[in-house]
Amino acid sequence: MKVLLDDFDKQYIAAIKNGDKEAFAQVYEHYWKKLLAISFQHTKNKEMAEEIVQDVFISLWQRRSKLEIEHLSSYLATAVKFSTFKMLDRTRRQEMIRDAVLPKDDHQLDEEVIDARFLQEYVDGIVEKLPERCKLVFQLSRKEQKSHQEIAEELHISEKAVEANITRALKMLRINLRRVGFSLFLFLFL
Repeated sequence: MKVLLDDFDKQYIAAIKNGDKEAFAQVYEHYWKKLLAISFQHTKNKEMAEEIVQDVFISLWQRRSKLEIEHLSSYLATAVKFSTFKMLDRTRRQEMIRDAVLPKDDHQLDEEVIDARFLQEYVDGIVEKLPERCKLVFQLSRKEQKSHQEIAEELHISEKAVEANITRALKMLRINLRRVGFSLFLFLFL
């Protein structure tokens, strides 16, 4: 019987690698409920389990030409278990962050507040890496709301130097935030 199963797997794997959508649909129909049961057993959440199984199938299709699979059922079951544990870990981390960020009596999490805090921490991290003078000028300008003239007088530099340092700091922030997709946030933040 094992030989037949291996032949079944090999035929479907080869067909999927060649982009056979019909074979993929048959594999999907054959394994969907079994994989959903595996994921649901760990998540106890039908929607989350469905999303995980869907993502595994999407990944299978997108990476079909690169995958080296011997036993399709074992591969899919392992992929679903791994994805389930990854999702549960991510969910637990989010819950830990919520508990750490918000007071213990207020568990109504406002995602915008958390996003703003993460963004602020990220920006602060970028500012910390700026050259000392540039960092100081930027902090005086943005955090202490001092004018260019006040900063220039306090640091004994010209207003042009203040302006140049702020421009340099903003440029570094834009570059770093653009890399992680926060361009819009930068506009709103500054």
